[in-house]
Amino acid sequence: MSLLDDLSTAISAAASAASPAVVGIGARIRGSGVVIEDGKVLTNAHNLRGDGVTVTFADGRSTRGRVAGTDLDGDLAVVDVDTTGATALGWADGNVSLGAVVFGLAATSGGPARVTVGTVSSVNRAFRGPGGRRISGSIEHTAPMAPGSSGGPIVDAAGRLVGLNTHRIGEGFYLARQADADLRERVEILARGQSVERPRLGVEVAPSHVARRRRRSVGRPERDALLGRGVEDGSPAAGAGIRHGDLIVRIAGADVVDADGLLDAMAGARGPIEVVVVRGAEELTLSVDLG
Repeated sequence: MSLLDDLSTAISAAASAASPAVVGIGARIRGSGVVIEDGKVLTNAHNLRGDGVTVTFADGRSTRGRVAGTDLDGDLAVVDVDTTGATALGWADGNVSLGAVVFGLAATSGGPARVTVGTVSSVNRAFRGPGGRRISGSIEHTAPMAPGSSGGPIVDAAGRLVGLNTHRIGEGFYLARQADADLRERVEILARGQSVERPRLGVEVAPSHVARRRRRSVGRPERDALLGRGVEDGSPAAGAGIRHGDLIVRIAGADVVDADGLLDAMAGARGPIEVVVVRGAEELTLSVDLG
């Protein structure tokens, strides 16, 4: 067989293995999703509108599902729905390699999935989720995504899940959440009906270069920190005594020089944490109860 014949066979095999698990999300197919186990469909959170959703399967059947759990910052959601007749897609073992051939599947018009082919062009990429939070550990690939492809799977030659499509980033390049152990753990939480809610500090911040400029203007030594531009009434920050104009320099023992660092430092935190701020010439350690 020729190399092209081998590739054609691989594409057909991957499509045959994965297509029955690919579904359309929304009455007018806003996006795609993938059956990950009996009665559970994984998709992007931005594909959903409210708690109910229409799911269309490869055989053309449409039925109503209910959102089990969402991770808005991570742009993930699991839908409870009758998946009778659909085959769950298996997860790939380990991380996908740079240069690996991958196949993108999407239910862009209902019925059988659309299949595209590409390669993994970059790994460990990061992008901003719907809420502005950085999502790291993603893969960049070249399997074309038509409108309605977000939430659809990226699979390997064996038809196993290696990523969940999110969006296009440029001419011919696309990003997908990598189907690694971290994603699998998050999906299991959502499938149990537990939405992911990350802790909030309740402070509007300006970047560190603004903080340094502000310090220089009043004759204070420069500090790498975030400048508090506003504190939300009733927020954990307000309860701890953080004020407008404070410099936030450390959270839970981690130095903070940008908004991503602030969010990373709070990730998974519960209960009281220490926040170090600079107010004028004074450095204060405050206890913030994140609940």
